[in-house]
Amino acid sequence: MRASNEIGLKPKMFGGGMIGLAFSPIKQQLGPLLNGIVAYDVYQPEPTMNFPGIADFIKRYQARAPAAGVDPLGYYLPPYSYAEMQILAQAVNAVGSLDHGKIAAYIHATKFSTIVGDVKFADNGEWEKSRVLFVQYQNIVGNDIEQFRRPGKVVILYPSEYRSGQFIYPYSDIKR
Repeated sequence: MRASNEIGLKPKMFGGGMIGLAFSPIKQQLGPLLNGIVAYDVYQPEPTMNFPGIADFIKRYQARAPAAGVDPLGYYLPPYSYAEMQILAQAVNAVGSLDHGKIAAYIHATKFSTIVGDVKFADNGEWEKSRVLFVQYQNIVGNDIEQFRRPGKVVILYPSEYRSGQFIYPYSDIKR
């Protein structure tokens, strides 16, 4: 990204599977160089992703993150790790046993309410409906990590039910 910015690259769209962008220190380092980048993600604090319990979870996580030396925003892995445990707890409580077969059968047949929304699994074990988000970085100013706690900085473009902003195209327009 730095090199493309230095040479003035002007593609119509710029992005891809940039997993590093999911982590706060990378976002903070790149700051406004992120503007216009399209990438995938799994959670962003956009109004369309305000599921029951997520705001409280993020607040508690972020309060403890600095002392633990972990990602200060915690949007990429922590919500889904917690949701996994919610699913397991709900399944164990429902079947009343630690029998792996019974738990697996229940998980395959049930829709779960979690902090990342409703989760239902398909026959192949994947989510019945994918929750991979396509996002675009917009209006990033400076390198202050606090701006990433607010909606509108990493807008969701897809899936449509979670869309929180409009795609800015071409890439060169957002760089002006």
